[in-house]
Amino acid sequence: MDKSLDISVVVPLYNEAESLPELVAWIDRVAKRECLSYEIIMVDDGSTDESWSIVERLKGEYAAIRGISFSRNYGKSAALYCGFEMAEGEVVFTMDADLQDSPDEIPAMRRMILEEGYDLVSGWKRKRYDPVGKRWPSKFFNFTARLMSGIKLHDFNCGLKAYRRKVVKSIEVYGEMHRYIPILAKHAGFKRIGEKIVEHQERKYGVSKFGMERMVKGYLDLISVTFMSHFGRSPMYLFGGLGTLMFLFGGITAVWIIADKIYSQSHGFVWRGVTEQPMFYLALLAIVLGVQLFLAGFLGELINRRSSDRNHYLIDKRIEK
Repeated sequence: MDKSLDISVVVPLYNEAESLPELVAWIDRVAKRECLSYEIIMVDDGSTDESWSIVERLKGEYAAIRGISFSRNYGKSAALYCGFEMAEGEVVFTMDADLQDSPDEIPAMRRMILEEGYDLVSGWKRKRYDPVGKRWPSKFFNFTARLMSGIKLHDFNCGLKAYRRKVVKSIEVYGEMHRYIPILAKHAGFKRIGEKIVEHQERKYGVSKFGMERMVKGYLDLISVTFMSHFGRSPMYLFGGLGTLMFLFGGITAVWIIADKIYSQSHGFVWRGVTEQPMFYLALLAIVLGVQLFLAGFLGELINRRSSDRNHYLIDKRIEK
């Protein structure tokens, strides 16, 4: 591994052919101005336009470009995961390919990593040029993420982030978890997470690839990552614990109802039939649900221990050094 590289810039892209030459030239200009050795890792997430052809052409102009082209669209998390695997820089940056993230932020964010001791620095687009219909749902989403994770970031989903190399080599980004990389990093033991106000550029080319449906997915993913952070390694702790409590509650209640009926009958007291009491059926339901939850936890443990091939993506083309 070439440890002399100062920075790696991972750029996931999908149908961004128009913006790529300008973005690469911008990154190159900043790196040369700061005297930084660098690489740009372009990850084409199954684009249907000329994006990959542009990447191949740019490779002839900039030796620092490396690239991956997926055979189909896997999503941003897959692109980041494969980009992180390739990254060799001391500090690894991520930024979107649509020119809304400014490479001019790279030097300051790099200093925060190297000089101020942060493991991860996330951009905060305090002044955004998105329509109101995207800004307010985003604010509410970020508030919920802060509340559930305990990480004081204003913009979890900002594409512009900086990481120590060991961070990106230690976390596993899959599904739609790219929104929650700070949470994944914290769970992996990297708790020095900072934030920097960054400039948000207006989109210059193309259209946004994200619609309002990402808000629904975002909340489902937040529940998933919260669960995985606490119980991902041992789902039995949650499901087995709840299942055991429900089973004990149902079993003790059923035994008490039966014993109360036998005692009342043997002493000549007024008694009700066991099957005439609604509580008896609730107890049986609790027993059944308890067994199911316990089995769910047990199966989760088996799957968790056997699943070692989660992130396999079919790479169609690759550009190396």
